[in-house]
Amino acid sequence: MVTYQRLTDKELDTFIQMRIRQLREEGATEEIDLVPHLKDYYNRHMADGTFVSWLAMDGDKIIATSGMSFVERPPHFGCPSGKLGILSSMFTYPDYRRRGIAKELLTRVVNEAREYGCGAVWITAADMGVLLYTDFGFVKNGKFMQYKL
Repeated sequence: MVTYQRLTDKELDTFIQMRIRQLREEGATEEIDLVPHLKDYYNRHMADGTFVSWLAMDGDKIIATSGMSFVERPPHFGCPSGKLGILSSMFTYPDYRRRGIAKELLTRVVNEAREYGCGAVWITAADMGVLLYTDFGFVKNGKFMQYKL
């Protein structure tokens, strides 16, 4: 039976390994040690409440993850509060996919964003996640561009 719980420090190392696996599945090929950077990010932002994650568990094994970072920008017409949720870390082990687990995790982190006061949730979706997000109600916004520093 699948159960759900919030991410705590106890599960952080496993969560980080799953995040790295997700990034590799999505095509990341860089050969850097991302672990210390992820650990620093999650420790800081879990402590100040600007990152939350829900986990799906099969017994004591994490089988799926989610994450929501909260950021604030100047208010604009599309988001008068200026508060945005940035969705990340959506990963489910292959043997557990297509069972509604990711949808349940997505529901939980979107609710967290709503409670935080976010006016919108953004994600850069990998191909395999597009159907989940469109079925949930996400709409593609072709305006996103990135400048790498």
